[in-house]
Amino acid sequence: MGGRSLAMHKEILIIDDQPGIRMLLTDVFENEGYKVTTAADGEEAIKKLYENRYDAVLVDYKLPIISGVEILRKLEQDNINVPIIVMSGLADEIEKELSEFQLVKEVLGKPFDIQQLVGNVKKIIG
Repeated sequence: MGGRSLAMHKEILIIDDQPGIRMLLTDVFENEGYKVTTAADGEEAIKKLYENRYDAVLVDYKLPIISGVEILRKLEQDNINVPIIVMSGLADEIEKELSEFQLVKEVLGKPFDIQQLVGNVKKIIG
């Protein structure tokens, strides 16, 4: 329970266009004690990122309207500093492209290991 109370004040934004992934990750992280907000596309995500402060963001690389990379560019350009984990079915191909972004702490291949993802988030934000 010790780590759980610490997580209670941490908020994660999950950005994915697949409702199943949003629901799964919401359940997993809420069970770990995090507060979770979700966005279904890049436009909604940017709106939320400018309205709230998050401790970490999990973003799908391929999103409708505004892509994951465009979100990263906008955040860095506006000096919004938040640790980001990018999720993608093309993890190997995009790793080099994403290495230019300071905010990207991890590139995780889909399908991903849930426990590994939770461990990565805990490592990044506690």
